[in-house]
Amino acid sequence: MNYKNLIFALLALPLILLSCQDDDTPFGAVVAPTNLEATIDVADDLSGNVAVTPTAEYALTFHIYFKPDLDPVVIGPGETANFRYTDTGVYTQDIVIIAYGRGGAASSISRSIDLDVILMIDPVILQNLAGAPNQGKRWVWDSGTTGHFGVGDPAVDFANYFSATPNQLNPCMYDDVLIFSYDGMGDYRFQMEANEASFVNWAEIKRFFPNDNPGQYNDECRDLSPFVSFDTSFVVLDDSNGVSTLTVQNSFLSYWSGASSYEIVSLTEDQLVVRGLQDPFDPPGAQLAWYHTFVPEGGSGPVGCAGTTGNPGSGANDVLVWAEEFDVDGPPCSENWSYDLGTGNNGWGNEEVQYYTDDPSNIIVENGVLRITAKSEFFAGSNYTSARIKTNQNFDFTYGRVEARAKLPTGGGTWPAIWMLGSDYQTNTWPACGEIDIMEHVGNNQDEIFSSLHYPGNFGGNAVTQGINVPGVSDEFHIYAVEWTEDQITFSVDGNPYHTVAVTQLMPFDSDFFLIANVAMGGQFGGNVDPNFDSSSLEIDYIRVYQ
Repeated sequence: MNYKNLIFALLALPLILLSCQDDDTPFGAVVAPTNLEATIDVADDLSGNVAVTPTAEYALTFHIYFKPDLDPVVIGPGETANFRYTDTGVYTQDIVIIAYGRGGAASSISRSIDLDVILMIDPVILQNLAGAPNQGKRWVWDSGTTGHFGVGDPAVDFANYFSATPNQLNPCMYDDVLIFSYDGMGDYRFQMEANEASFVNWAEIKRFFPNDNPGQYNDECRDLSPFVSFDTSFVVLDDSNGVSTLTVQNSFLSYWSGASSYEIVSLTEDQLVVRGLQDPFDPPGAQLAWYHTFVPEGGSGPVGCAGTTGNPGSGANDVLVWAEEFDVDGPPCSENWSYDLGTGNNGWGNEEVQYYTDDPSNIIVENGVLRITAKSEFFAGSNYTSARIKTNQNFDFTYGRVEARAKLPTGGGTWPAIWMLGSDYQTNTWPACGEIDIMEHVGNNQDEIFSSLHYPGNFGGNAVTQGINVPGVSDEFHIYAVEWTEDQITFSVDGNPYHTVAVTQLMPFDSDFFLIANVAMGGQFGGNVDPNFDSSSLEIDYIRVYQ
């Protein structure tokens, strides 16, 4: 790369300092930097990249102000400050360089540079985000999908604090439309169509309305048009690690958390997932990471992965009404599944030792199977990671035959399960809501398959349980099934029934349940984890429901 080198030198005058110290307090010599110079390198490739290398005698630090409205880049002697100007055009920019010496004494220079910038965004990113030149692309919240909005600890890469269920939040947010467009000549426009009010994080309200007193955790709909831009520019830049960041100048992506720059978690033609960081304004608090998922206006996420077949059941459990074939590579279909994340309450009530994530290393669909992998790794205070998904609020049903073709993990402490939980579990807490365990296996008792019913009077270690030995469950796929009717529940492996329980009116098996698949580690049933355990996977070929 060629550079135009601009060398400036100035013998700067010290700034006058005021001190509140006592006269008899030793302070040491106050020395202002002298002979402040700066080498400014402006890239000639229209990228807007600028590098400033200052030097001065007696300087301890340098503050480089590339723009008056931005915080300075702070460097030490011998270091270089880098910055990229992203405004397209030919223009002049002032740069202020302040050198600080002993006792806070400072010297400064200000210089102007000439810029000729045409911002180029990766063409694949641009096509997915903004469509064709001069046409634009309109995005809306993927509001019908669990997890379209969430918040988590910035130290992890998923929403481990809160994940919204479909249409859970205020309608004033779901009304917004985000529009990205460009002209092919370096002009990138962002517009947001909002219906009078925008959804604002409760800890950000005083930033705009200092006299108001919002309720704790009570986000509100407010008119932000006097304060931020709804028609502005956008830019997508990659850092040295290849992470793409989307910035909307003096604006935001529908929900105001204080972020205007967002890491692009994933971007395809059909979905945009971003992650923005918040430093709460008032009251101040720990930094938070906010996750937003958008789809093109008129779209609803990945096409063709929903499990519902549209067929009405016959009542004889012989009509396929729902099927998850796991034939779309990537994360599990969001129209069918949502995640349970973290460690739950007391290891999900069972003293389990894993941390559930949505990371692809723990859960992914590849080559026609769902793979849930338990791994030995320290993460967020846990020594193991794994994954757990559920169909709750995506597919809940009463009565039917469920079939799951699966190959099970191995290793002491592994505890894979394909099971069902009563959909009213949040108000009718376990075991009152009921639990149907289609398949459970523990690595400490290899090849022994268990099926169980949990309900008041018979739960936990006193559940109605039956086991069967099935050789090679970790080497071959087998079909694990349950036939659930009004009168009885029957469990089978490869079409061979081995456990039947008569249903009475005192049992909670006459209302909606949903499906769950997971691999737990340790706990009351999984037992001790083999200290040599590394990783192992539950592989599911399909799950089908007949009614």
